[in-house]
Amino acid sequence: MEAYNKFDNNNEDKYEEHRKKLRAALKEEQMEQFRFEFLDMHPYDQAMFFMEQPKDSRMQIYSYLSPEEIGELMESIELEDIEVFFAEMDPRFASMVLAEMAVDNAVDILNELDKDQVVSFLTIMDKEAADEIKQLLHYEEKTAGSIMTTEFVALYQTQTAKEAMQRLKDRAPDAETIYYLYILDDDKRLVGVLSLRDLIIADENMRIQEIMSEKIVTVSVAKDQEEIAQMMRDYDFLALPVVDFQDHLLGIITVDDIMDVMEEEASEDYSRLAGVSEVERSDDNAFISAKKRLPWLIILLFLGMFTASLIGRFEETLDQVAVLAIFIPLIAGMAGNTGTQALAVAVRGLATGEYGKQGKTKLMIREAGTGLITGTVCGIVITVVIYLWKGDIFLGLLVGISIMATLIVATLAGSLIPIIMDRFKIDPAVASGPFITTINDIISILIYFGMATAFMNFLI
Repeated sequence: MEAYNKFDNNNEDKYEEHRKKLRAALKEEQMEQFRFEFLDMHPYDQAMFFMEQPKDSRMQIYSYLSPEEIGELMESIELEDIEVFFAEMDPRFASMVLAEMAVDNAVDILNELDKDQVVSFLTIMDKEAADEIKQLLHYEEKTAGSIMTTEFVALYQTQTAKEAMQRLKDRAPDAETIYYLYILDDDKRLVGVLSLRDLIIADENMRIQEIMSEKIVTVSVAKDQEEIAQMMRDYDFLALPVVDFQDHLLGIITVDDIMDVMEEEASEDYSRLAGVSEVERSDDNAFISAKKRLPWLIILLFLGMFTASLIGRFEETLDQVAVLAIFIPLIAGMAGNTGTQALAVAVRGLATGEYGKQGKTKLMIREAGTGLITGTVCGIVITVVIYLWKGDIFLGLLVGISIMATLIVATLAGSLIPIIMDRFKIDPAVASGPFITTINDIISILIYFGMATAFMNFLI
């Protein structure tokens, strides 16, 4: 541990030293010194330094670095933070930066910008680069087409290993990955895949079709990005080929793209579980944050009013046995807690693809058993506590049985609602914590007061 800490401290010291020299070079307008120090840093460290600078210093940096160098550091900046930088660049310079970036990364950035900016950049941009970007821009967001890259190495099955190696050398500088080589037939359909290792060790006169593997896992261009992330996890691939309905190779999705997808989906699911309609950004002002939170809060407000009206319907019961009101927060709180626990388990399993059709049935049976056990234990405990506290065994039994029934139903609801939503192709995370809690409040009130009304004679 001490060795790791020492290593981390050395890295921090080195980074801080670079920062001091870079700030000094900017202040003294020493371009060569700045370039020497800046390009010696890792692209991530470059991006962190760049983002720390005020606008005047960033404008200097644009003039000191080439579009390719700016493009490399831009790829290390989060998409939600990047819009301001392209807005402040000279449009011609910005279009050159986008042209130098990996096509899929450039498309991701353009999807964050205003349509007028996108049109302007594509008009100014080099035609070849613009055409590549346009090919990906028209695909629906969050599909394979929107996250794939067209920068890959494709070979023909009739080529020899020697010819393939020469083509690889020619294409490698622009390719996003060279560890997988994709094999096409004469109609440009994907027929096989070849690893770099197999190409290197193959006899140079062998045909590619003799050494390629025909066991190919592909994804449709319209496939959802979340499903693709699950496939990448299951197969442990570094890249997946994207094809159309006739198996023509359109692009590839690499593991770094999938890492971004996983982060995006996790943030989105977390926001929905918290009852926020959209992912909030750190630079959002109070008005924007409120706008994103209000839709769910308004829905929950009306559901809360419905809960209040339910309690009002049992006003006569409360008048006769006022002590029942004491236990409303207890029963509603327990229902909300157990429902949220079941919800978290179900959403996680659905998001990771852990449950197939049989798995969902097994989940429901398990959650029913869990609700029965936890409900029974909690019901017995609260019955004993109320009897010792109030000296009324019937009141204790009423609250205990209510809690038992509530926990069973709430646990089932917490797991069943996201499964139903998944069945209708709705993101299960929409069954957010606040939503399931409010639903379970309604269920618990109905059970509690329904039983209290039915057994009123034992309580008076």
